[in-house]
Amino acid sequence: MADTTGNTSDTGAPSAQSPNNTPRKSSWKYIGPGIVVAATGVGAGDLVATLIAGSNFGYTLLWAAVIGCLVKISLAEAAGRWHLSTGRTLFDGWASLGRWTTYFFVVYVVIWGFVYGAAAMSSSALPLQALFPDVMDLKWWGIACGLVGLVFVWFNKYAVFEKVMTVLVGVMFVVTVYLAIRVTPNLGDAFAGLLPVLPDEKDSILNTLGLIGGVGGTITLAAYGYWVNAKGWTNTGWMKVMRLDNRVAYATTGVFVVSMLFVGAELLHAANIAIESGDKGLIQLGDILEDEYGTATAKFFLIGFFATSFTSLIGVWHGVSLMFADFVARYRRRDAAKGEEIASGERERSWPFRAYLLWLTFPPIVLLFQGQPFRLVVIYGVLGAAFLPFLAGTLIWLLNSDRAPREWRNGWVSNGMLVIAGLLFLVLCVKQIWDQPWSEFF
Repeated sequence: MADTTGNTSDTGAPSAQSPNNTPRKSSWKYIGPGIVVAATGVGAGDLVATLIAGSNFGYTLLWAAVIGCLVKISLAEAAGRWHLSTGRTLFDGWASLGRWTTYFFVVYVVIWGFVYGAAAMSSSALPLQALFPDVMDLKWWGIACGLVGLVFVWFNKYAVFEKVMTVLVGVMFVVTVYLAIRVTPNLGDAFAGLLPVLPDEKDSILNTLGLIGGVGGTITLAAYGYWVNAKGWTNTGWMKVMRLDNRVAYATTGVFVVSMLFVGAELLHAANIAIESGDKGLIQLGDILEDEYGTATAKFFLIGFFATSFTSLIGVWHGVSLMFADFVARYRRRDAAKGEEIASGERERSWPFRAYLLWLTFPPIVLLFQGQPFRLVVIYGVLGAAFLPFLAGTLIWLLNSDRAPREWRNGWVSNGMLVIAGLLFLVLCVKQIWDQPWSEFF
């Protein structure tokens, strides 16, 4: 939460306790946290999933990618609205629902962070190794990416972090749009793909739900409210700005995923080319682009691949560390009403923030050398699948209760979208749990 002991935050904006709650006009000049959440939420895995959807089904599931963006808009908007309307952080809201939320968060953030750290470093390393194959081994590129992310987030506050993320998003945007134009999409088929039609293939419903649920972020949706506060948006006067910012976030996300679906539909589906799931599928795509369009296009794509992966790395390093710092403050029973809350700028310099940064960076290096332990990966998959139903369900609970001011509680549209999101992610969670190889686990 923002500084409540004075009149301004670190960025110069009025704090949550400031009497100036005058609504600000929604202006493009304020945009920032939305760019950060879009960059962090769209990782290499999202691009591969969309590519595979395009390669398997052509433009048929374009509508599902669009719905995925709309669903995530509702979740991020609700998280931001909670922060601005109550002056309290999301973890503060979770804690008010009972100790079970704390237990879930602790287990999730410890195990998820350990496995994700290794995955993020490997994902960032892959395009660098492809661009510079003779420099060093993949695991050393991964360690270098993790350490650069650590140093960058450790020594820079939100304002610098946002500027760097904006530059990297610009690279991602240019690369993905260029590729979409380069493959010469069939716009007639693309518009037809906006009609909600399911493919004829087996498991098409689950594949479609997976595409909807995989568009743009998991825990980073919860981090959005923390970035809103770090920006200096600390009261309801910023509500219109936050909503514009959030729409920009998922419009940007939509451009990324639709562009990659175009590439999958035109480059892979038309030629009946299959690629691997996971980050290595993007390396395969680089090889295909080189054969089709030349070395320059392939290298340009790999630069965009790196920007996509590295923004997810530093976004999680920053955003989830903010959430962990807030969790520790709550665990130590700090009472915001008594002026003991940690200000946004102070949280970025606090020991819990930096301790979680170290947790994301150094323990996962072991996994780069030894491979990911099977049981840990299974638990990671289950916890990851459970987080979005948890987020959707708790936001419905918080924003329909007297914990939120009446004026800013959910309306029927927000409730409808959050219920849809919750049911969608619950189905995907059950599927993820069902698909785990439990017989090998024990």
